[in-house]
Amino acid sequence: MMNTLAPPPSYAADGRSPVRRPRAFAAALAGLAALAVAAGSLIAAQAAAAAPGTLLSRGALTAASSSEAGNLGPRFAVDGDRSTRWASNATDDEWFRIDLGASHPLERVVLDWEAAYATAFTVQVSDDAQSWSTVAAVTAGTGGVQQLEFTGSGRYVQLVATDRATGYGYSLHEFSVYGDGDVVDPGDPPVWNDEVTHHEFQANCTFSHFLPDDPIVFPGKPGASHLHTFVGNRSTNAFTTPESLFANTDSTCTVPQDHSSYWFPTLYKGTTAIEPDIPMTIYYKSGVDDYQAVQPFPQGLRFVAGDMKATVDSFRTAPGAVEGWECGGVSKSWEIPDHCDPGTELNIRYQAPSCWDGMHLTPQAAAEMGHGPHMAYPVNGQCPMSHPIAVPMIEFKIAWPVSGDMSDVHLSSGSDQSWHYDFVNAWEPEVLQRLVEHCINGGLQCNPSGWDQYKPHRGGVLDENFALLPETLPGGAR
Repeated sequence: MMNTLAPPPSYAADGRSPVRRPRAFAAALAGLAALAVAAGSLIAAQAAAAAPGTLLSRGALTAASSSEAGNLGPRFAVDGDRSTRWASNATDDEWFRIDLGASHPLERVVLDWEAAYATAFTVQVSDDAQSWSTVAAVTAGTGGVQQLEFTGSGRYVQLVATDRATGYGYSLHEFSVYGDGDVVDPGDPPVWNDEVTHHEFQANCTFSHFLPDDPIVFPGKPGASHLHTFVGNRSTNAFTTPESLFANTDSTCTVPQDHSSYWFPTLYKGTTAIEPDIPMTIYYKSGVDDYQAVQPFPQGLRFVAGDMKATVDSFRTAPGAVEGWECGGVSKSWEIPDHCDPGTELNIRYQAPSCWDGMHLTPQAAAEMGHGPHMAYPVNGQCPMSHPIAVPMIEFKIAWPVSGDMSDVHLSSGSDQSWHYDFVNAWEPEVLQRLVEHCINGGLQCNPSGWDQYKPHRGGVLDENFALLPETLPGGAR
């Protein structure tokens, strides 16, 4: 997975060739710098002079025309592990693409095929992923390990396969690209002996207020929206901006440095709006497999998770749908149940997109530039090339005190599948950064203060008064 800041270094499988870990896209970095985003990695490796023969593709962003399964996605062909692989669908015309993060002079590619190889294919390079130049062509491939030397340069390198050797698709253990790039000096990456089972922290908030406002969809237009239930910052209304959230910091969230606003369609029982009566569990998790690549949200980021126009099928198969509607013994219901065991509560869990385009802070800004959504869901555990920055994945778990006869329970937004929620980031940057680094990047299961009750030796982020503790070092030492 591609990090936007310096990750722990690593080496090629031969133990000799230095590995260049690609940085994030230049545009994304420029946007981050302009926004004064404070984000970092656990270890900042020092980059030495550029050197030829550098492995450029290890951990880079990848894409492919198809993948046979989620555990056979394209990123597994750049992870340096021959026990993993990319496998396409069983068709002749397939492609595999690598984004090196910047343009480089290129020297060769090495294709380490599994049994399903291509007999005919080309290798192409590009600086914009639009115009491609063919630098190598094979018409009688025999599989195995193929090294193709050429002269060229580019940011993107792709394999275009046109003829299969078997009845299966194409399958690569590794696709390695070598050229002239930054060498990452060796360092001592953090080492923890703890088993990593989670990479998250909580930011729990209670009910604040109802309003028919939506400062993301209908900014500056009070009463233009269906009724929303707001948690977090108490000042949220149609005129809310990130700046106003910092100016009015009274919040229902556990951590006082979280001035963010969260809201969702109001749940009705008949004509009565139902207030959630317990803290809402707001998980901040890694949405990508490489949890050490996750960075804090940029200041002022705003997005909507979910689709008001979803059908039963699109809601059931949505990337963010976790368990649907639940109560008592009912789970994975894509409609609000007609009956819940008395005394139970109706709840829903839904995950937000966690890949940012690195440029736009609002849906409107992206739309005005004709760039499409500024947030996207990961694909097979990796952020897509169009949205390279992995940010925390918010997973909202909300419960309402309704049970028994539920036939008159409904959402203010319309159908049961119209569930969605909105978020405006207004965390104090240093606190969010420390929580992301310690809990998400550190592979912990943290409470709102950044402590993992099962691994207290690893330390925390905030003390009992929610003041920042000194930096926690690998292993829990300070």
